[in-house]
Amino acid sequence: MKNITITLDEKTAAWARVHAAKHSKSVSRLVGEMLQEHMQESREYDEAMRQWLSRKPYKFEKPGGRLPTREELYDRASLRRR
Repeated sequence: MKNITITLDEKTAAWARVHAAKHSKSVSRLVGEMLQEHMQESREYDEAMRQWLSRKPYKFEKPGGRLPTREELYDRASLRRR
């Protein structure tokens, strides 16, 4: 574990102390856990975005064909078939 120093305004520091006490944690542990959660969410988001962007584009219209209807576009079952 690494120790770091952070600077908080009085209002934020007071909230952190109360919130940590309500959860039977130190402010240090509370901040560490919050940062770990944020880091995990960020990694999951980045991975989901990478997967989404790696998909091939979907063509809605074939040359000379019709555009899909609203019902076809929002049919969730058809989206799950991919």
